[in-house]
Amino acid sequence: MNEDCRISDAEWQVMRVVWTLGQANSSEIIEQLAAKCAWSPSTVKTLLRRLEKKDFLLVDRQGHRFVYRAAKDESEAMQESLTAEFAAMCDMHKGEMLLRLLDDLPLSRSDLEAIAKKAAEKAKTAPEKVGCNCLSTCEHMEGEREC
Repeated sequence: MNEDCRISDAEWQVMRVVWTLGQANSSEIIEQLAAKCAWSPSTVKTLLRRLEKKDFLLVDRQGHRFVYRAAKDESEAMQESLTAEFAAMCDMHKGEMLLRLLDDLPLSRSDLEAIAKKAAEKAKTAPEKVGCNCLSTCEHMEGEREC
């Protein structure tokens, strides 16, 4: 995902409402976000226009109402966002960040079982150490450098 297609935290809030409802008119979205975030209708409408422009929302005009639905699947959008965030980080520290996320995120027992299974599979082919990828030629590729 290129940087122009990233969405702001506020835009994520709008998308979460749309994904949860499946489709909604602007009044329904405004009602949800006014209650949750105390945003004005004009703020929500601005966010809706931005998301449509970024190809995250599809809009259909039904009489005097605009009905919005997601142009991207929620899992796909989350994957693209996380991939872009992790791509900006040093390879050497990604494992540490995942461990911190495990501590901080609310996860179900079945989520944790799936993570453990995936980690066990990945461990079979994982290198002993992951090197730094911050420089074009890094003398510390064996994981000795602190980023």
